[in-house]
Amino acid sequence: MARKGREISERSMDPAAQAILIRADMLGIETAFTRAEQMVPCNIGSGKSGMCCKNCFMGPCRITKDGQTGICGATLETIAARNLARAIASGAAAHSDHGRDLAFTLEAVARGEAPGYAIRDVAKLWDVAARVDIPTEGRTTNDVALDVARKALGEFGQQRGELTYLKSAPKKRYELWKKLDLSPRGIDREIVDTMHRTHIGDDQDPVHILKGAIRTAIGDGWGGSMWATDISDILFGTPSPKVSQVNLGVLKTDEVNILVHGHEPTLSEMIVAAVQDPELIDYAKSKGAAGICLAGICCTANEVMMRQGIPSAGNFLHQELAIITGAVEAMVVDVQCIMQALPNVAENFHTKVVTTSPKVKITGALHMEFDEHHAMEVAKDIVRLAIDNYQNRGEVMIPDITEDVVP
Repeated sequence: MARKGREISERSMDPAAQAILIRADMLGIETAFTRAEQMVPCNIGSGKSGMCCKNCFMGPCRITKDGQTGICGATLETIAARNLARAIASGAAAHSDHGRDLAFTLEAVARGEAPGYAIRDVAKLWDVAARVDIPTEGRTTNDVALDVARKALGEFGQQRGELTYLKSAPKKRYELWKKLDLSPRGIDREIVDTMHRTHIGDDQDPVHILKGAIRTAIGDGWGGSMWATDISDILFGTPSPKVSQVNLGVLKTDEVNILVHGHEPTLSEMIVAAVQDPELIDYAKSKGAAGICLAGICCTANEVMMRQGIPSAGNFLHQELAIITGAVEAMVVDVQCIMQALPNVAENFHTKVVTTSPKVKITGALHMEFDEHHAMEVAKDIVRLAIDNYQNRGEVMIPDITEDVVP
């Protein structure tokens, strides 16, 4: 039985979100908030009430009684450790893959194969090169960048030894990792290791399983994610304090509104450049708009805000609400944090949901694949799509609520 619906004020304390949730209810549009109220939590897997194992096809095994085991004999503790470890492996794969793609972009830039991109923070490149023992004296920027990119890519497939960035951790922490055998050998190596040991009939010591999961997590945090951060700074500039705005009120009633949502700065930075193109601004005006408004949602919002001062329309839970304003011409997404419900919500309005990553397609969304070798060309095509969609806009309700922010 579904849970009783909550008052709007209980769903969110944000007044802008509250206003749009009222509009959603009036229009009969489902959101994550209403789906959460309708969802009956599974009574298996919450710890006290038991655990569910789906790791093989003898099951799924539902463990609900003290002393009960799975068909293979797996205990509650083993099942809990396996489930957590697999979640960590999946998260580390997604998070670290972001760093891999940025390393590929840096490699392409260094080779002159990625028009539109450039190395914007040479000092950061030199700093990273020094930390990973790459010589810089007497060498060109592109030569050093190519070696940094190759070093980063090598750490994904590395099979032995340890990740270079581990030594950037506090000395006592680094020594503790080594003492406990928690130092990742390679980013991908630890993910594969965790998936292997959590397969049926493999690692069945919950403490040992969790040690492997911790090593996988460190491989993400001190491997893929750290490479992603440093390469983003090299390519797009190290962030500095900027005054910007946040919340749904950053959307404009008289401009073409484009939202970027996901994780990849390679996409969002190109969209930032494209919306500033005088030809596209004139094109928007020819369609009756006063200009082009770009804003971010969720993680990408932070990327473009802290580097470019682009405003944020909100967090993860604002993504559906932004569409329900009726003012968004295009929501451009790449990877991670994107709700599958977006195209369903967009069907009630004129909004185009555009997927761009070769890894991610969503049923009902328009796919315009983005690649670093034709980045600006694709970015401009996406902006034109949004501009052409402006004339299809219907009734708009944008809460007049923003907050100043310094990221």
